[in-house]
Amino acid sequence: MTKVRVSERGQITIPAGVRRKMGIKPGGEVALEMRGDEVVLRPMLSISDVAGIFRDRVRDKGSDWETARRHAEAAVARQVADE
Repeated sequence: MTKVRVSERGQITIPAGVRRKMGIKPGGEVALEMRGDEVVLRPMLSISDVAGIFRDRVRDKGSDWETARRHAEAAVARQVADE
């Protein structure tokens, strides 16, 4: 667990090691989610962060774009269902 201090304006600083590990860059966005009495922060991906992800998947699996799209939709559906 990492301890941070809340400023008078309600701001916190995410420690550098955590930002590096989570891939949070200056100007990046994070999603804040309340889970009971906890707050969960998750990095938000930009379009440039995921550029080429489908191209690499198609190349590695030897499948077509439609198959890659269906796999991606299924992965997102599983993630949403888990939340």
